[in-house]
Amino acid sequence: MKIKEKHIPILFLLPCVVMLLGITIFPLVYSLSISLTNYELGRPIELRFVGLENYRTILFEDQRFLIATTNTFIFVASTITIQFFFGLALALVLNRSFKGRSFIVAAVLLPMMIVPVATGYIWWMLYDVSYGPFNYILEAARLTTHEAPIKWLADPSLSLLGVIITDCWQYTPFMMLVLLAGLQSIPVEPYEAAQIDGAGRWQTFRHVTLPLLRSAIAVAILIRTIDAFKIFDLVYLMTYGGPGTSSDVASFYAYLNGFKFFRMGYASALSYIILLIVTLFTTIFLRFLRRAER
Repeated sequence: MKIKEKHIPILFLLPCVVMLLGITIFPLVYSLSISLTNYELGRPIELRFVGLENYRTILFEDQRFLIATTNTFIFVASTITIQFFFGLALALVLNRSFKGRSFIVAAVLLPMMIVPVATGYIWWMLYDVSYGPFNYILEAARLTTHEAPIKWLADPSLSLLGVIITDCWQYTPFMMLVLLAGLQSIPVEPYEAAQIDGAGRWQTFRHVTLPLLRSAIAVAILIRTIDAFKIFDLVYLMTYGGPGTSSDVASFYAYLNGFKFFRMGYASALSYIILLIVTLFTTIFLRFLRRAER
């Protein structure tokens, strides 16, 4: 049987496609089937089909999931807002030509290159009540005392804020990098036309820079939002969801159910609800973006 020339690339790609489908589609289907059962690692023999019972319990009865979801939305909204404005400010500054610019860009990008595990431990030590430099600086400035230090990660009202600050420190450079690339791709002609028309800096920024930067802004916000919804490592390393449930987030709660309480069916249902939330947000965001571009 003679193979047509146009089919040869498909045959070369077929093994990779099959492998990718195997490592993506199979886990999704398997976890979906588990989410419809009462599967627990400690009692595999008592496995039975429960349908949508896990989903009903999560959505209508599980108060901790509501707390974790609320914390997740607070985390996502806070980090994306802070990272966008700081990233945009840094991009605007670094978009200019000045001596040492390349070195500063490389230095700003360093936090993004650190693995989250190391970042979590670094900031956990910075927040330490007894030996952390933050409390030492505040004590030296007489804003706190040695007898009453700020318990950054042990105070329920501050623990989530501590994780938010850490995430902003690590991923603001990513936002800056995407926006800087967008700024450098804008042609010079619109700025020259705005200058001829007598537009000021604010008018030029509002009517020229922002509209032409819209695609880069959308990409940066979308990628970071999807990633922020999956926040796990910093919470696990810095607060373990505590004190109490003050810094508990949805992905960490799913982890606890699966690998601490061994409720794999319930954890799988939690994971799919998180997936649906992220998918819903992404769909709404993309539709809003398409309407804005018309």
